[in-house]
Amino acid sequence: MKKINSIFIVDDDPITVYGIKKILTSVASCDAIFEFKNGQMAIDRIKKMIIEKAELPSLIFLDINMPIMDGWEFLEEFIKLPLKNSVNINIVTSSIDQYDKDKAENFKSLTHHSILFNSKPIRRTEIEEITAAISV
Repeated sequence: MKKINSIFIVDDDPITVYGIKKILTSVASCDAIFEFKNGQMAIDRIKKMIIEKAELPSLIFLDINMPIMDGWEFLEEFIKLPLKNSVNINIVTSSIDQYDKDKAENFKSLTHHSILFNSKPIRRTEIEEITAAISV
């Protein structure tokens, strides 16, 4: 089983969060899984981790549509951070709009972080592939 330092799930839908956590615990070994109901809470935690020189998450599951700070606003802030290591960001959304897929592609071109676009519900096979791709 793959060992991952920590994972962030940034999503305001408790059913999605539950499903991702349930699958993750069966396909990967993780020191900690953190949940955030909006992007602001997650970006604040990441900034705190940078100040404390703590190890950042290897993997982020990110919803697009959330209150306070949505996934796009989170990405705008995240890619500005002075991070040397690449973080795997997996957009998990119910959107099937081509505009959102194109926007995700645009973010890919603006950063060294890995960004994937996934549709809800995310499946076990997709999470297995995502976690397998992480080099610890």
